[in-house]
Amino acid sequence: MNESIWTKLKDALLKFLIDFGPNVIYAAVALFFGLFVIKFTMRLLRTFMNKSHMEPTLKTFIQSLSIFVLYALLIFVVGTILGIEASSFMAMFGAAALAIGFALQGSLANFAGGVLILAFKPFKINDLVYINDHLGYVQQIDILYTRIKTFDGRLITLPNGKVANDDMDNRSIEPYRRIEIDLNFSFDEDFDELREIITNALKVHPDLVKGEPIQVWLTGMGDYAMKVSARCWSTSDDFWNVYFEQMEAVKKALDKNDIHLAIPKRLVYQGDKN
Repeated sequence: MNESIWTKLKDALLKFLIDFGPNVIYAAVALFFGLFVIKFTMRLLRTFMNKSHMEPTLKTFIQSLSIFVLYALLIFVVGTILGIEASSFMAMFGAAALAIGFALQGSLANFAGGVLILAFKPFKINDLVYINDHLGYVQQIDILYTRIKTFDGRLITLPNGKVANDDMDNRSIEPYRRIEIDLNFSFDEDFDELREIITNALKVHPDLVKGEPIQVWLTGMGDYAMKVSARCWSTSDDFWNVYFEQMEAVKKALDKNDIHLAIPKRLVYQGDKN
C-alpha cells in the first residue's frame, strides 16, 4: 500500500517535471532577467530626471508609478510563461482595481488632482497663494496633498482634489503687484491737496517699481465721506513690506498736515413732544 502511494507520487512528480519543468526554468530566467532590467531602467530614469528641471514631487510620482508598471508587467510575463491565461490576469487586475477604487474614492480624487497640479503647475514651492480661504506660502506639493504655511505660522494641509477644482489665486506668478490703500475723507477736504500730500508720501519709498505710476483717485462718494484710493506698485516679493510701510507713510503725512479721516455721522431728529 505504502509502496503504491510512493510510486504514484513519484510518477506524478516526474510527469509534473516533464510537463512544467521547462516552463518553470524559463519563468525563473525571465524573473531574474526582468529584475535586472527593472533595476537598470530605474537607474536610467533617475539619472535622466536628476539632470532635468523637474519638480521633486513629480520625480517621486514618476518613479513610484514606473516601478508599479514594470513589476506588474514582469508578473504578467512570468505568469504567461507558467501557463496562466492573459484573461485571468486581466480579470484579477480588474477586480483589484474595482475594489481599490471603491475603498479609496477620496484618495483617488486627490491623486488625480495631484497629477493635474504637477502637470499644469498652477503654483510651485515658495509661491504665495490664496486657496480655500487660506493665504500662505507653498511648503510642499505631494501627490495627494498640498501644504501651505500661513503668515501666523500655521501649516495648512489641503487635499489636492479640492485644490485642483477650486479657484486658486497665485500671488507670486506675476513679477509686480499693485498696492491699494483705501481712505475716507470728509467732503470739506480739498481733494487736489489730498492728492498732492498722499502722492508725495508714497513716491519716496525706495522699493517701488520704476516706471509704474503712483495714482490717487476719487473712487466714490458715500453718505458721509468721499472715498479715495491711493495706488503704487512693488515687486511681488516685497509686496507686504511695502504695503505696510506705505500705510505708515500716508498716516504720518496726513497727521503732519492736520488732515483726519472721516468719521461716520448720523443725524438724529427728535420730534416735537407737544
